[in-house]
Amino acid sequence: MRGLNKVMLIGNLGKEPEVQMLEGGITVAKFSLATTESYRDKEGNVQSETEWHNIVAWRSLADLAGKYLKKGSTIYLEGKIKTRSYEDKESNKKYVTEIIAESFIMLDKPADKAEINASF
Repeated sequence: MRGLNKVMLIGNLGKEPEVQMLEGGITVAKFSLATTESYRDKEGNVQSETEWHNIVAWRSLADLAGKYLKKGSTIYLEGKIKTRSYEDKESNKKYVTEIIAESFIMLDKPADKAEINASF
């Protein structure tokens, strides 16, 4: 049986995308995305929970993220979950879970720009 690794998020950027050029001219952009869910507790009060996601975009999608996305931008993003491990300075094994972006749609409607849909 085949598996499915698909993530769909709507949220706001927590910081400006950090864009780097790697060897061979490959571009990578990294940024955080906040998704917030609201619900009513037993007393009827509205409660909110925010989850932060580490996003990684590659190549032309990274270029677009660096050019158009800003802190606070609202986007719809599709991608897949990827967990990687590394050793820190004290040789402790650490794990990082990231969303590898496959496409995004800017949901903000700036007066001077048309909607931009980006995918690779």
